[in-house]
This record gives sequence, C-alpha cells and structure tokens, in this order.
Amino acid sequence: MTTSRRGLIAATAALLAAPAVPRAAPAATLRAGSQKGGLQSLFEASGVARDLPYRIDWSEFSAAQPLLEALNADAIDIGSMGDLNFFSVYANGAPIKAIGATRSDGASQNIVVRGDGPIRSVADLRGRRVAAARGGWTHYSLFRILEAHGISPEEVKIAWLLPAEAALAFRSGAIDAWSVWEPFTSLEVLQFGARVLADARGLTPSASFLATSETALRDKRPLLADFVARNRRGWAWAGGNLREYAKVTARLTRQPEAVVERAYTVNDTRAVPLDDALLREFQEAVDRSVTYGIVSRRFDVRQAIDTSLTPPTQG
Repeated sequence: MTTSRRGLIAATAALLAAPAVPRAAPAATLRAGSQKGGLQSLFEASGVARDLPYRIDWSEFSAAQPLLEALNADAIDIGSMGDLNFFSVYANGAPIKAIGATRSDGASQNIVVRGDGPIRSVADLRGRRVAAARGGWTHYSLFRILEAHGISPEEVKIAWLLPAEAALAFRSGAIDAWSVWEPFTSLEVLQFGARVLADARGLTPSASFLATSETALRDKRPLLADFVARNRRGWAWAGGNLREYAKVTARLTRQPEAVVERAYTVNDTRAVPLDDALLREFQEAVDRSVTYGIVSRRFDVRQAIDTSLTPPTQG
C-alpha cells in the first residue's frame, strides 16, 4: 500500500471517529401580518425587532378582513386587527385566538362631516346619507353614537362603503357624513376641511387584538410569547416618542407626517392586560353586535381569548 493511500485511509478513519459537528439549525420563523402602517412600522420604529432569536416574515394587508382570512387559512401566524373584526370571524368558526390587546381612546372612532356643511349635531343626521364599513368598528360605533343620541339606525340612510370608496363619496358630496376611524379622520380634517361631529368615547372598547391561529399557538408558542412581549415594549416606546413614530410611519405609508402625528395623538394607543374588566367590556360589545348584525351569534368571549401569553398587569 502506498504512503498516500495509507494516509487517506487514516484520515478517513479519523474523520469517522471524530464527533459530528452539528450544522446550525435554520432560524425559526414567525409569519406576521401587518396592516399598512401597523405592526411592522411599530417594530421598526421602536427598535424591538432588533436581536430577534427568530425571523419575522412580514406580509402587508390593506385591511383587517384579508388579514383575518390569511390567519384562518394558516398563511400567517399572527396579526393585529380591531376587536369586533376578530370576534365576527371567530363567531363564524375560524380556529383563531386573541393573545394580546391594545387600547385606543374612543375619540379615534368618530363621525365626520364637511366643515362648511349644515350638519351641526347628531340629531341632524336624521334622513341624511352616512357611510360606514359593514362590520367592525365603524358599524358598531355608528350604531352606538346614534343610539346614545336617541336615533334609530333606520332614521338615517346608511351607505356600506369601504374607506377608499367612502372617502371619494364624502369629498364629492355624495354622502353627508362618514363613520370612520384614525388615521382617516385626521386625513379628512387636515387635508379636506372635515369636522368631527361626534366620537365613541365611553361607547366602545376601542381595542385591537394580536391574534394567532390555533395551529401556531400549538407549534410556535415561545415565538408568539416573545412577539407579544416585544409588541408591548413597542407601544410603551411609542407613547413617549409619538413624533418619531409618526415620522417612520409616514415614510412607510407615504402619508403626510402631520396627519399621522395627529392620528397617533388622538389614538393614545397602549398595550393593556386581558383582565376581567376588559373581558366584560368585550362580552357586552359582542352581545350588542349580535343585535346590530355585526356578529353572527352569541358566545363567551373567554373561549376566543388565550390570556396565558399576556401578564396580568402591563409594565
């Protein structure tokens, strides 16, 4: 046997005898859905996306409904949406759970009218054309505001329009009022001279959820827990840095910075615990929403919410 052949055999034997060096495992991935200017903007602006022990694959959605459809189809693992959008889809059998919550000021849900128009009170809406998006916040807040002023929804002419359609109709005069939410309100007020007629303070929970699929909750619980904690830290940062947060979001969404800053100031969004008091508010909202035709059936909201990933108090 030649020296080179003996050397090759020896080297091969040594390699086989040596302990295997493990290959680096691919980083775990969390597929996150973000509405335009939403979660992704918060994570980037606040810096909570730095030093992640996993990868986030972001997908952008135009509204809550397509995001919830993606969650239901297991195309994403987590996303943020309004409370009633979530409950409406859950009531229809979607295997999803809310695992975290934020709350905004009720002033962020409101009815706007043209600044130079004749409508001066909610009572003036009788017989008028009012736009709202069917289901979710604007549907619920419109009915609650009308109800609080002794007006039946049947006394106004409701046009069920998505925000893009409603904005065009509102500016052209095809509708008289618009039940809307931030940042659309700030855009209409600052850019088109609209006036806020009434808002939903004290009338709605004004909450949003972080929601996940039951599959992701089973398979990616540690990643979800970390994401919820980072989201909480992100909102704590945003509360003290609204101008910087608005600047980042304005750049990402190509909206005027003044509009975004006004919207964030009105929203005053903060992470909140999923405690008994908030769950009672959700239950009342769901029960009312059934009578309003927003949610298809009554159910115990505790069935839709997993509180194990959210601390009892937010710090």
